[in-house]
Amino acid sequence: MNKEWSELNKAVQVQLRKEATFSQGIKTLFDLRQKLMEALYLLNKELSREEFNAIPFLNANGYHSKTIAYSIWHIFRIEDIVAHSLIKGDEQIFFSKDYQKRIGSPIITTGNELVGQQIADFSSMLNLEQLYEYIAEVKESTEKILIDLSYKELKRKFTDMDKNDLRNLNVVSTDENACWLIDYWCGKDIRGLIQMPFSRHWIMHIEASLRIRNKIKR
Repeated sequence: MNKEWSELNKAVQVQLRKEATFSQGIKTLFDLRQKLMEALYLLNKELSREEFNAIPFLNANGYHSKTIAYSIWHIFRIEDIVAHSLIKGDEQIFFSKDYQKRIGSPIITTGNELVGQQIADFSSMLNLEQLYEYIAEVKESTEKILIDLSYKELKRKFTDMDKNDLRNLNVVSTDENACWLIDYWCGKDIRGLIQMPFSRHWIMHIEASLRIRNKIKR
């Protein structure tokens, strides 16, 4: 793991545990997320459109067995769902700004259900410029939600009603590779969600994307 990202992520988790350092923890989180976002923008400058669809580690186990386009979609669909539908209880950016049409995606889900060549085929359908517009809006909207949280709200837990509301949105596939997500998210409090998916999840997929980039450019 990138040492700077790892150290920032550790600092976030420590700072969020105490009320006295909670505000600093949110600031550290935003610093980490900005550095990760800069890595995604650098990929957009370095790579051709076709390279975003490449799967150089097709039969591997791990996050690097995807495409970079898929990874970006996956990170931010999950964040949009969790930030808006679960934490805030309002409409996802994806729907309010008509991003399915703008991006040209055949799905509205997180993409966990896709495997192998399906991931490459899906990636090739996406309007990359609009995908980057989407991720910028999701990042900004999530951070507006987080900055308004109080320390006490970090311990808020979720209910069976929250689970049912998410299922009814059909944004998580019923496929066995995806259906576990709702229970996973709702098994955490908000502080847990800040780790996964708002920070560590980014790190894992972006580091995998950099590994893909390095393989393509070798």
